[in-house]
Amino acid sequence: MSGKRKRVVLTIKDKLDIIKKLEDGGSSKQLAVIYGIGETTVRDIRKNKEKIITYASSSDSTSLLAKRKSMKPSMYEELDKAMLEWFNQQRAKGNPISGPICAKRAEFFFYALGMDGDFNPSAGWLTRFKQRHSIREINIRNERLNGDETAVEDFCNNFRDFIERENLQPEQIYNADETGLFWKCLPSRTSVIKGKCTVSGHKSIEERVTIMCCANATGLHKLKLCVVGKAKKPRSFKSTDTSNLPVSYFSQKGAWMDLSIFRQWFDKIFVPQVREYLRSKGLQEKAVLLLDNSPTHPNENVLRSDDGQIFAKYLPPNVASLIQPSDQGVIATMKRNYRAGLLQNNLEEGNDLKSFWKKLTLLDALYEIAMAWNLVKPVTISRAWKKILPTIEEKEGLDFDEEDVSVATVATILQHTKGLENVTTENIEKWLEVDSTEPGYEVLTDSEIIRRAQGQTDESSENEEEEIELIPEKHINHAAALQWTENLLDYLEQQGDMILPDKLVIRKLRATIRNKQKMTTSSQ
Repeated sequence: MSGKRKRVVLTIKDKLDIIKKLEDGGSSKQLAVIYGIGETTVRDIRKNKEKIITYASSSDSTSLLAKRKSMKPSMYEELDKAMLEWFNQQRAKGNPISGPICAKRAEFFFYALGMDGDFNPSAGWLTRFKQRHSIREINIRNERLNGDETAVEDFCNNFRDFIERENLQPEQIYNADETGLFWKCLPSRTSVIKGKCTVSGHKSIEERVTIMCCANATGLHKLKLCVVGKAKKPRSFKSTDTSNLPVSYFSQKGAWMDLSIFRQWFDKIFVPQVREYLRSKGLQEKAVLLLDNSPTHPNENVLRSDDGQIFAKYLPPNVASLIQPSDQGVIATMKRNYRAGLLQNNLEEGNDLKSFWKKLTLLDALYEIAMAWNLVKPVTISRAWKKILPTIEEKEGLDFDEEDVSVATVATILQHTKGLENVTTENIEKWLEVDSTEPGYEVLTDSEIIRRAQGQTDESSENEEEEIELIPEKHINHAAALQWTENLLDYLEQQGDMILPDKLVIRKLRATIRNKQKMTTSSQ
């Protein structure tokens, strides 16, 4: 007679491992046997997946999650949510956080949330708050708003020791960082307003997406840009499959990066692409991703490949602003390339700016921003790592002093752009830097933190998003595509100035469509 199964209490880390195995196709029955638990427990873990991941993502310690077995809520749950949101934002900015500052802020949120009774933010409360969210330390020694040179030196020395112990080459060291981009913003003769640009007297609505750049320290492996827009299927995408876009596209109602999107990107895009690159170079499939403390970056426990060989490591909050590689000219160069490219396209198409503005779609912008990222030189990226990895050798034949896109370059293009011939150098600079400080995550005011802690959402925003997304797709069959290809070939044949490669590309495309049509016909 079989004995009663021994009760097993899983740690948070165990639950994370089970979630990952379920996502990779593991069955509840198999996992129940492996972990010595009931299938009902596995199903409960699957049901509470987001809650577990969110809890683990907010944790500050890998070792504590490997010991912690419960997500015991605070008796002041709303206050706890508000404080964690506030704490994460302060840490992301590198702002000084001390026990007394936390206590004062907790007292403010307690009364702002309209909670009953008296509240004493004692040392005991602060300790329990830190334990609930596995926060190792609140006071950061010698922390200053704009960073700390001594802390920079300490981190760089420790990081170099770390990569030596792990036997990592520059090809195996990556950095990713998000930024906001106002993709439909053109320069003005008079002024440029953050998010809203006056163009020859016409005002645009704010058009913003979040973009994340990721590359290794040599600059030789640049992953496809990750872009977060508002709609799942923007109007301009029409029947375009998002998997065929030149960027990795995700959607979120505010066009912000969030914990869920970042984790999907890490598991489904970053890890596979890094493995493939390292394999092609004959290197061990092992890598580290260096990140800042954005509230949208999950804990190191969550950002780890199944075999533990590809993982994340965080910059201290008080040094990120000084040495984050992507912030050392990489993102700025990409944005300059993008904006100069827009102007050049307008010039080549011979449009007036008003017409160009109306025609510019998010799909156009995604192709242009992908091109802008491709134009960022490896030397620009490797140079950005100099503070952390000064031993990276400069490549021969690359000019470190060459600026990718200068104000003078843009001014030259504008001299040939009707309506913007006299834009000042100052306004060009403002336009190029219009979103330079735009974060990739949502920065909440105290009032917004309070509403979120109370579970309030912006219903109008959700309804508006639904309206954007629900657009019927237009199906184009093979016969119609073939006819358009034939027409395009006829057009090219009539143009004396068209070069042969253009015709060859279209002929190859026509052959591909014909084969697809034959395969479809034969299968019917």
